[in-house]
Order: sequence, then structure tokens, then C-alpha cells
Amino acid sequence: MKNILVCGLVAVWVLFSQQALTAGEPRAAKPGRRVALFDGKSLDAWDVLKCEAVLDQGTILLKAGNGLVQTKKKYRDYVFEYEWKALKDDKWDSGVYFRYDSVPDNKPWPPRYQANLLKGDEGNVHELKGATSQGLCKNGEWNSFKLTVRGATAQMEINGKPAWKVTGVEGPEYSFIGLQAEVPGGGQFRFRNIYITELK
Repeated sequence: MKNILVCGLVAVWVLFSQQALTAGEPRAAKPGRRVALFDGKSLDAWDVLKCEAVLDQGTILLKAGNGLVQTKKKYRDYVFEYEWKALKDDKWDSGVYFRYDSVPDNKPWPPRYQANLLKGDEGNVHELKGATSQGLCKNGEWNSFKLTVRGATAQMEINGKPAWKVTGVEGPEYSFIGLQAEVPGGGQFRFRNIYITELK
């Protein structure tokens, strides 16, 4: 009886010790959990490549140059949400790149895919047939985009409305996401409220 009691106490002590050791360890993000990639306070989740980007008024301000603000992590299937605003009065141009894993040394951006932020072409992806819409964006205001990429399928929502859904997406299984700086030609842009939800 005494041995059983001692063994039981040892087992309880081991269990509590393990819980205490793991209590402070960060847990990996689970698929389906919406995670902030930009909370208005830091660029910790991003690398700035070949351009100038700064924190300004709780936003990422693409300030100068041609390049990318690129996620540090690669993602497989996901929902990527972001709000953007062009600061140029006319002929603004930027974009969001997805399904790529590198940028050529002699180029500021990868060859594809780009969800455009060119005036009149916002949200459209030229490299994907059918990935087009018109009239869903508000000039001079904040716009909300939701890009879903799953396997060979991609779809876009603009300001809460369905814009397009297509198949035929190619590229690496795990890839970066990049905010395009094209400031000399397209002007400065702001981005805020950037979230990702990894899909199973």
C-alpha cells in the first residue's frame, strides 16, 4: 500500500513538473487561426528588400524605391487579408505578390503572381485567366482585400464583395507574400490590418 502511495505521488509530481516547464513555451499557430502579420507597431514579420518602408501612423508606408516588403515566413494555403490606400492623386501603382519563393538578383520583383494595385486594375492578376473585376474599389480611400490561395485555386474579395475565383495557379508549394513598392512610378502606399489564416 505504501509503495502504491509513493508511486502515485511521484507520478503527480512528474505531471505537474512537465506542465510547469511547458507553460511558458509558445504554441505553434494552428491552421484556421487568424494571425496578425502587421499590428501597426512593428515590422517583425517582414523583410524589406530593395526599397524603403517605414512604420508611420500605425501603417506600413512604402516610402521610396522599387522592391518588396516580404513575409519572413513561407506559406502554403492561406487567406491573406489587407487594407491599402494609395497616396498619389492619379496613376497609382503597387501590388501584392504571391506564390513565389525568390526574387531575381537583377530584378526588384518576382515574375509572378501579382494582385495589382494599379489604378483601374486593382485586384486583377494578369497571369491568371479570369482573375479580373471592375468598379469595386474606392479611389482615394482605404480598400479591403481578401486573397485566398489554396492549391491551384485563387480567389479575391474586394471591400466585402466577391471579385473573382480562378484555377491554374502554379508555383512552389510554400511561398512568400510581398507588398510591392513601385514608388518612383506609382507613388507611395499605406498598408494596415494585415492578417493571415493558414488553411489545412
